[in-house]
Amino acid sequence: MASKAVLTQQPKGGGKLKNGQAAAAEGRNRRVLRDIGNLVTAPAVEGKPQAPISRPNTKSTQVAAAEKKPLTEIGIAVNGKNKETDKLKPSTVIGLKSHNDHHHVMSKEEKQNSGRKSRAGFLRKPVNTLTSILTARSKAACGLTNKPKDPISDIDAVDADDELAVVEYVEDIYKFYKLTEVENRVHDYMVSQPDINSKMRTILVDWLIEVHRKFELMPETLYLTINIVDRYLSMDSVSRRELQLVGISSMLIACKYEEIWAPEVNDFVAISDNAYVREQILLMEKAILGKLEWYLTVPTPYVFVVRYIKASSDSPHQDKMEKMVFFLAELGLMHYTTSIMYSPSMLAASAVYAARCTLNKSPLWTETLKHHTGYSEDQLMDCAKLLVCFHSGAADSKLKAVYRKFSSPDGGAVALFPAAKSLLLVSSLGAVI
Repeated sequence: MASKAVLTQQPKGGGKLKNGQAAAAEGRNRRVLRDIGNLVTAPAVEGKPQAPISRPNTKSTQVAAAEKKPLTEIGIAVNGKNKETDKLKPSTVIGLKSHNDHHHVMSKEEKQNSGRKSRAGFLRKPVNTLTSILTARSKAACGLTNKPKDPISDIDAVDADDELAVVEYVEDIYKFYKLTEVENRVHDYMVSQPDINSKMRTILVDWLIEVHRKFELMPETLYLTINIVDRYLSMDSVSRRELQLVGISSMLIACKYEEIWAPEVNDFVAISDNAYVREQILLMEKAILGKLEWYLTVPTPYVFVVRYIKASSDSPHQDKMEKMVFFLAELGLMHYTTSIMYSPSMLAASAVYAARCTLNKSPLWTETLKHHTGYSEDQLMDCAKLLVCFHSGAADSKLKAVYRKFSSPDGGAVALFPAAKSLLLVSSLGAVI
């Protein structure tokens, strides 16, 4: 009990009080029951737990618990006097506890748990105050709520048993690709080419995509071919008569590097409508390899595209997503602006982002993609807008190799999808393209 003991004052002279005097003194010194916390739980001191107060089991408390009436209505003294006092039952002691300002009878099991908590320190349930509720509503209205971030999924878990996937080394491999792409990146070289321009290069790449499709070559071959063309043109001046020869010889080198059964030199002579003879192709092949110092193992956009598509696989329609990414990536390869301005990894990541926007994926960019690509959504926005702009004008362009390739059933007919309106650039940029 929280009340202090009250000592009865003895009369002077050591005499005993009479019965009436003793009763009156006891009534004056006794504290009323509502002052000692048995009716309403006393407020706890901040930072300290409040122990529940048990009360003897009396008829009055049982009736109060059953009828949910205040104890003052059923005979409990409120002015220092008891109208009725019952004896305690020796079997069990059932206490009272406060819950939402209503008293109820505790069971034996609750009483035992309450006793343990009172000894160990009873912790009250946290209450949402008006301040906390208003603060939470203000944060929600301002968009400041702490939403859990998307977890980064393990995209290599499905290939754990595939030895060709080299799961143990794949992260290190792509870190190395990111480092080496900077060393092998081709910068603007058209200013040093006196006889050709970027439009001629676009025509050449469009034709090489057609040749690649007719020969049914691997996709790696196409990306390496364009890489070899750009690297050679950045090192040596070429006349417009020899530009197609550079393209043929570059594809011959890429086929020897990537293909199991590479086309023969005579096949390239025939596909170019005999514009060049065999000896010219071989001489140009030797000249290109000499300039590149036989350095052909380079990270092209293809190696990043396949990795980023894998990180983007979050739906059953993955084939459409894959075709759309390759469609946009090849549009980027064909145009000189995107090939030179952006690194292979950024071009690949932008193609994935633009494809997700085109197919209305949600979210447009995930934590998994951000982790594996190393790019945020804002970093990819400019390149992605260019790719979507190329997509919107592909049907009306005179150079339709990529459009025809991805309008067919083999290409998933993804070129027929409407371009992502949210990423379309202003018309002034379309004039530059």
